[in-house]
Parts: sequence; C-alpha cells; structure tokens
Amino acid sequence: MTSTTPPPSELSLPGGTGRLGYRQAGSGAPLVLIHGVGLQSAAWEPQIAALSDSHHVYALDMPGHGGSSPLPEGAQLEDYVAWLDRAVQALGLTRFSLAGHSMGALIAGGYAATYPDKVARVALVNGVFRRDPAARAAVEGRASLLRAGQVDHDTPLDRWFGTSQAEQAARAKVDGWLRGVELSGYATAYGAFAQGDDTYADRFPAIRCPLLALTGSGDLNSSPAMSRAMAEAAPHGWAEVIDGHRHMVNLTAPEAVNTALRHWLATPETQEETA
Repeated sequence: MTSTTPPPSELSLPGGTGRLGYRQAGSGAPLVLIHGVGLQSAAWEPQIAALSDSHHVYALDMPGHGGSSPLPEGAQLEDYVAWLDRAVQALGLTRFSLAGHSMGALIAGGYAATYPDKVARVALVNGVFRRDPAARAAVEGRASLLRAGQVDHDTPLDRWFGTSQAEQAARAKVDGWLRGVELSGYATAYGAFAQGDDTYADRFPAIRCPLLALTGSGDLNSSPAMSRAMAEAAPHGWAEVIDGHRHMVNLTAPEAVNTALRHWLATPETQEETA
C-alpha cells in the first residue's frame, strides 16, 4: 500500500517549553490523535487517511518521540496532560475531538477529565484502567529495565502481533519506530504509563462528552474488561471490542477501527441526561 502519511511539521510550544512535532491533513472540525509509547505520529496513518476526508486531523508526536521535545526525567501522567494543553494552544485549537492509543489514551482520558470544555468527544484505543497488582508489577518492572538502559523490543512485539502476513507487516513498521525512538524519551514516557492507570480513574464520571473505549479481544494488557470499565465510568461512554486483534488494533484492523471512529465522530457533542 502506498503511504498516505503527511510529512512532519514542527511548532514552538508556549513559554519556550520546547517544540511540537506533528502531522496534519484534511479540513473541517479538528481531531487530535496521540500515539502510544515508543511510536510516533505516523502510527495513525490509516486513521489520518480515512478521517481527513471529514476532519482536520492533527496527529501529535508525544514528548521525546518524533519531532517533539522530551519532558524532564521522572515526568508523570499529569505532566503529559499539561503538555497536551500547551500543544493544542500552539495549534490554535480551543475545542476538538481527541483520540489516544495506549499511553495516548491515558493522556486523552486525563485531558478530557481536566479540560472538559475543550473536548467535544474522546476515544480511548487500547487504553489501560486500574491494573491489578500483578499487571502493575509487570509493567513497573519493564519501566525499571528501560530506565537502566535495557531495551527488549521483541517481547512487546510478540504480545502485540499475530503471525498473519498483515500483522507481520504492521509489526515491521512498529519495530522500526521502536528502534528509532530516543531511549530517554521512551523510558520517561513508559514510566508515566506504568504509574498512570488510575491517576484519573476516579474522575471519569466528570467526562461529560461522548467517550468511546475500544480494544482488541486478544489484548491482555489493555483488556476488554478495562475498556468496559472505562465506558461504564463515564456518563456517555460505550465500549467496542474488535474480535481477533491485539494491542495495535488501529494498524491490524484499520477498517473496523475507522468505522468505530466515524460513528464516534458523528455522535452529538452534547447529550441530554436520561431520566
């Protein structure tokens, strides 16, 4: 398939707080996309191509990834939420739809809870929510290894992808992005990811906009149970589970994900409370 990913651009963040790397395409109502740890804005290629037909899509590079400046070592999820607010200010956005994948979903959920007047609707793709103690210990162990400079790409890739030709093609792309990211930015983001699964969990009832929580049936770490719990916690939330797919569902099942996102984008911003 010919790449339809738009070229990268850069902007200065407010207050001299670094640079923002991003890609944009299309016109219409704004849609902001945030990728997961170790990836970059190009990871949203299928969604940029499909959704830019109806929206002005901005796919952002997370701090320390792609063209975006890193946050300080030890930054936590709240710092990434504050970064997102600086990023949308730099882009001149005051109200927009917001979707995030994995760590990006944590940022998106936290942002929707913190800045409800700015978010028209929010989608959490392969998000994590209230890990159990065993899952928390496992992810914190991986974060410690990254901080020590021990990088293992194959283990997460084995978790994220099956053996079909399409999944292996997606795996090759993701492998390239993981190997290209700066270790310090990767480790800092992963540390925030490891500790952020319940940072905003108690504030989901304050997310008044339409909320889509979507994952793959085979994603053991961003599980269907987590997506359902996020959807149930939000007043206007719903969950969708794509059968037979894992953690990189936006790449391995792009048509199904794009269909779900189009439905989400068509959902009215304001919904009346039911009696």
